[in-house]
Amino acid sequence: MLLHLLGLSRQATLADEAAARAARLREFPGDAPLRVTLCHDRSAALIATDTGRGVVWSMGADTTARYLNGAQIKPTRTGLHIDLPDYTAPRIQLTLDSGETAEWQNTLEGTA
Repeated sequence: MLLHLLGLSRQATLADEAAARAARLREFPGDAPLRVTLCHDRSAALIATDTGRGVVWSMGADTTARYLNGAQIKPTRTGLHIDLPDYTAPRIQLTLDSGETAEWQNTLEGTA
């Protein structure tokens, strides 16, 4: 309750591409983003690097990032569901509009 009253329980967002790049670099400092695609509500970004594709997304009041190697990606009614072979972040539920869902899914084909 105290965290909520202090405003510390809000979901993190990525203000812009620079914020998404910074969030990615916090997790993977040696793998600079080459291309960043923010989703409409700025809760996630698709990241392309020299070593592969990944995603940065809001996880509570902070963000986290993962590579998408070995991921199983399925469209849902509200976006994409991504199952990762990573016990620290086994699944990601992304809220995307219909155009974004198709675009991200096409971009991610072959990543898994």
